[in-house]
Amino acid sequence: MNLPTPFRRDRRPLLAAVIGSLPTLLLAAEPEWPQWRGSDGQGHAPVAQDLPVSWSETENVAWKTPLPGRGWSSPVIGGGQIWITTAVEREATAAEKAQRLAGNRMAGQLEVLAAVTIRAICVEQATGRLLHDVELFTIADPQPIHKLNSFASPSPVLAAGRLYCHGGDFGAACVETATGKVLWRNRDLRLNHENGPGSTPILWHDKLIVHLDGSDVQSIAAYDTASGRIAWQTIRSGAVRDDPQLKKAYGTPLVLVLGGREVVVSPAADWLYGYDPATGRELWKLSYGVLGFSIVPRPVTAGDLLFMSTSFLQPELLAMRLAGPDAPPEIVWREKKGAPTMSSPLVVEDLVYLVSDKGVATCLAAATGEQVWSQRLGGNFSSSPLFADGRIYVGNRDGDTFVIRPGREYHLVATNHLDGGIYATPAVVGRAIYVRTENALYRIEKPADAVSAAPSATGRDGSTPSSRNPGQNLEPLLLAVDSQLVEVMRHLCLVGQQPVDRRLVPHRLVDRLRHRLTVGAEEHLRVVGNLRD
Repeated sequence: MNLPTPFRRDRRPLLAAVIGSLPTLLLAAEPEWPQWRGSDGQGHAPVAQDLPVSWSETENVAWKTPLPGRGWSSPVIGGGQIWITTAVEREATAAEKAQRLAGNRMAGQLEVLAAVTIRAICVEQATGRLLHDVELFTIADPQPIHKLNSFASPSPVLAAGRLYCHGGDFGAACVETATGKVLWRNRDLRLNHENGPGSTPILWHDKLIVHLDGSDVQSIAAYDTASGRIAWQTIRSGAVRDDPQLKKAYGTPLVLVLGGREVVVSPAADWLYGYDPATGRELWKLSYGVLGFSIVPRPVTAGDLLFMSTSFLQPELLAMRLAGPDAPPEIVWREKKGAPTMSSPLVVEDLVYLVSDKGVATCLAAATGEQVWSQRLGGNFSSSPLFADGRIYVGNRDGDTFVIRPGREYHLVATNHLDGGIYATPAVVGRAIYVRTENALYRIEKPADAVSAAPSATGRDGSTPSSRNPGQNLEPLLLAVDSQLVEVMRHLCLVGQQPVDRRLVPHRLVDRLRHRLTVGAEEHLRVVGNLRD
C-alpha cells in the first residue's frame, strides 16, 4: 500500500508499527458492514470473534425484530444502525393476473401485484428497536416478478451517513441515516427485468454504479452520489441471443485494481466486461464461451484469479486469470459440477467453496478446479456463504443455517434452525451474526456471561494471541485516533485474523487515519508497543 507522503519525519516509526494491521483497522473506520457480503464484497468478516456456532428461536438470540413486507436484501450496518429494504405488496385480482400474464411462457413462475411500496427499514443495532421506516418508491402495476424473488432483493449500500438503494426499474434513492430523510430519488433509468430486480449496487468514490440488464436494454450506469443525477451510462457491446429471456442478468459488479488502475468487473449475459469507473468507458470484454444469462452470483477473487458462475440452465464456474486494465482475463479452468445459479462462491485460502441451489456444497482447489470434496447439506439455497471466525456460515430457504469448518475434509460443525426461510446473506459485526429470514431480523450472539474474556486458541503457527501481537493493549492509541476503532483493535489483539488484501482499502481511508494521528497517539503507541525512533 502506498501511504500518503506528507508525514513528519518523527512519525514514521508510528506508521511502521501500524502498517501490519492497517487494512483491518481502516476497514473498521467505515461502516462495519457497508454492503452485501461485507467490506470487500467477498463474504469475509475479518474482525469477527467468538461467534456462536449453535442457536435456535430460544438459544443465543439477543433480539428478534419482526419485519413488514417481503424482501431478500441483506442487512448493512454502521453507526449503531442496521438498514434493510423491504417491499410492502398489494395483491392483484385474479382477473388482473390473468390479463397481465396472458401469453407469457413464464406465467406459472411469476406473481402479479396491483402495487408495491419499497421501504428502507432501520433498527437500532444494540436493541433491535425500530428507528426509521422510510418510503422510497410506491409503484402501481409493477412488472411481474418470479416467485423466488422479491421487489426488495438488491441490498443497499451504506457510507458516510448515507444509505444508497437501487431497485432496477424502480430507480435509485439516497437516505440520510441520522434522520431518515430521503435526499434524492431518480427513476430515469428503466428496464424490463422479466423476473424482478436483483442487481445490488456498489459505491466507487462519488458514484453509485448499477447494472441494468433487462430483456429490452443491457447496460451499466453510475449515479452521482451527491445529486442523484446520471453520471454515465454505457450500453453493453457484446452480441446476445435473440430470446429476450437470455439477454437479462442480475449480477453485481466488483472494482479491482489491475495494473495499478481501478477497473469495474461487470458480469452480464454471455459476457464479462471491464469498465473505467470514472467514465464508464469499456476497457475489455470476454465471452464465457457457453450459455450465460440471469447471472446472480457475484464474482470473487484470489490472487490473480477471478471466479464467477454463468448461472442458469447450463451453469459453469469459470476461473479466469486477471490481466492488465486494458486486456481481458484468460479462462484457465471450468467446472460444471456443483456450479451455483443463485449463491455466490467463497474463497478461503487456496480453496473455493460453492453451494448449489439444491443444497450441494462443493470444495475446489482454486488453482486447478480439482474437486476436494462434495457434500449434500439439504434444502434449497439462495443466500451466499460467509466466512467468519474461522468457519463458514450459509442458510437455506427452510430457515436452516449450516456451520462448516473450512479445509480439505468436510466438517459440519452445527445445523441451526430459525422460523422463516433464509434468502438473504447474513452480516457479521464483532461477536454477533445478523440473520434476516422471511419474517424477522435476528441478532445471534452468545450471552455476555458465555463470552470468553480472552481466547486461548493458538494460531496455525502455534503462536498465542499475545505473541502474535506485540502491542497487547492498544486502546490508548485508538482512543486518541478514533474511538470507533477500539473494539476492532480488541479483536486484533485477542485473535489472529486473516489479512485483508491491501488493494481493497480505499485511499481515502488512509487519509482519514493520517489526519487523526496525534503526538499523543504516537506516544501511546511508543509506550505500548516498545517502539524506537
